[in-house]
Amino acid sequence: MTLNASWISLLLSVLSLGLTPAAFAQNFPVKPIRILIGGGTDVVVRVLGTKLTEAWGQQIVVDNRPGAGGTIAAEIAAQSPPDGYTLLLAAPTFAMNAAWRTTSYDHVKDFSAVVQIASLTPFILVVHPSLPVRSVQDLIALAKSRPGELNFSSSQSGGPTHLSAELFKHMARIDIVHVPYKGVTNAILGVITGEVQLMFPVAPPTLPHIKSGKLRALAVTTPKRTRIAPELPTVAESGLPGYEVTGWNGLVAPAGTPKFVVAKINAEVLRLLKQTDIQKALETNGFQAASHNTPEQFGEFIKREIEKWAKLIKESGTRIH
Repeated sequence: MTLNASWISLLLSVLSLGLTPAAFAQNFPVKPIRILIGGGTDVVVRVLGTKLTEAWGQQIVVDNRPGAGGTIAAEIAAQSPPDGYTLLLAAPTFAMNAAWRTTSYDHVKDFSAVVQIASLTPFILVVHPSLPVRSVQDLIALAKSRPGELNFSSSQSGGPTHLSAELFKHMARIDIVHVPYKGVTNAILGVITGEVQLMFPVAPPTLPHIKSGKLRALAVTTPKRTRIAPELPTVAESGLPGYEVTGWNGLVAPAGTPKFVVAKINAEVLRLLKQTDIQKALETNGFQAASHNTPEQFGEFIKREIEKWAKLIKESGTRIH
């Protein structure tokens, strides 16, 4: 079914029930909502899903479709009817894929931004404890003195843990070598065992290894210090001004989803994000609840993320394999 045909079908359904768009939005949802996840943690959706089910009386179905860097889930979402009953949890990989992958869908034209859920989630620059560095400036100086000798791991080529390091490499003008691993656990283990010297992993699986001394943390990638690890400086304040990489996620819908449906989902998610128990649950898992945002603001944010990573790949000549 084409996008226009899907929209016409939805409109006819509304009219056949004698509902105005406002009434349709008021009654939405009348059946379970599916949220597709292309990889990584589904904790954000599960935390919110229970509350959304309580509020709407309809089940939130978490549909994990890992593989191909999240493109399998995104393709399913892009091809789904634009009626609000299929959503996709977008994250940094969504924007990064747009910067370098060839896909059957357009990351901007084929989706409607709905609401940002989490923002300012830090990645942490960690090194093996044997590396003679205690700060970002130390690391940059060491890398410049030993070009091509330091290696960094990532959980997947072209993903956040890879491109975070590529941005660092590009801005610091150093030569460090990418070693991709399969999954974040293996990538972190590569630093712990000394197979590689550094990495930019997400916080939750990394903090226990930092506390045990198996890893040394140098800085966080967010623009400001984070509540998760307030003792750590930012990369920007530690010698690389302007450096910023943040983890985030939010919901997008197939393009053409009625604005009144998008608005209702947006309003309900933002209402839940103000609740203390939701905020604490997100923080426990390394996420920070996003502040108020409209679908338009979230859409512009995604566009900026795509442009940022596309520019990095073009200017740095980053090879993704």
